[in-house]
Amino acid sequence: MSVNAELRSLEIDIPAQPDSLVKLSLLLADEDINIQSVSSLVESDMALAAAVLKAVNSSLYGLRGRVQTVHQALTFLGTREIAAITFEMGLRAAFPPAAELEPLWERAARRGLTMGRLGQALSLDGWSAHSAGLFEECGKAVLFRHAKEHYRAMLRAAPDDTSLAELERAGFGVSHDALGAALCESWGLSASAAACVRHHVAAQRTREISAAGDKRAICALSVVTHALMHQPQELEAVVEAIAPQADLDAAQLLRAAGRIKDQLDEIDERAGAEAG
Repeated sequence: MSVNAELRSLEIDIPAQPDSLVKLSLLLADEDINIQSVSSLVESDMALAAAVLKAVNSSLYGLRGRVQTVHQALTFLGTREIAAITFEMGLRAAFPPAAELEPLWERAARRGLTMGRLGQALSLDGWSAHSAGLFEECGKAVLFRHAKEHYRAMLRAAPDDTSLAELERAGFGVSHDALGAALCESWGLSASAAACVRHHVAAQRTREISAAGDKRAICALSVVTHALMHQPQELEAVVEAIAPQADLDAAQLLRAAGRIKDQLDEIDERAGAEAG
C-alpha cells in the first residue's frame, strides 16, 4: 500500500517492507499456515534467523532451555509469536542502529508480546494486537532517521508522548503516531493495527477511544498495556474506563491483564536471579 500524498509531500521517507516480511505476510494470510514453510522462510535469511533466535532465547520469553532452530522456536512459542519476532527484527533492521532507539525497541518487544497475549486471551485477533504493539512507536524511528540531531533534541525535551507529538507537528508537520500508522499501512498490516498506532497517543492520555467500529478493541488493549507497563497501580481504573468503549468484558480483561503481568514479572525475576 502506498503512502498518502500528504505524507509524501513532507519528504519523510518511510522504509519499504523487506522482501522476507512480504513473503511472511502472504504465508500468514493463509488459513492453513504451514509451520515448515514459515520456518524455511525465516531460515533462508541467515541474519534474520540469527536475530530471531537471539530474541527467542532472551529473558523476555522465559524459555528454560536454549532453542537452537527456528522450527524449535515455532514449536515452543507458536506461529504468531515467532512471526511477530521476525517482524520485530525486520523493523529494527530497516533503521540504522542508535542508542536512542534501543529503549524504543525494548518497549516494542514487551508491548507487542503483552498485547498479543491479551488479544489471544480475549479471543481477539492476536496477530493484529501483537503487531500493533510492536509498531506503536515506530514513527519515532522514522523521524529519527529523517533528522537525527533535530529529533534527538525533541526526545530530550519532551516529558511524554503527548508533548513529543506536539513538538513533532510543529517541527515536521506530522507526528510519530500518524507516521507509524502510515508505515503499518505501507507494510500491509491490518486496519485494526494501523488504527491503533494512529490513535494510541490520544487514547492513552484520555482513556477514550476515537477509532471506529471493530478497530476499537485493539486500541483498548494498547491503553491497558500502557497502564501495565507504566502505571500498574491504575490498571483497574483504566480497564473500567476503556472496556465498555470496546464492548469488552471488564472482569475478563482485568483477569487476563493480571495473569500476563504475573507471567512477565516471573520472567523478570528469574532473569534477575540468573544475572545475579
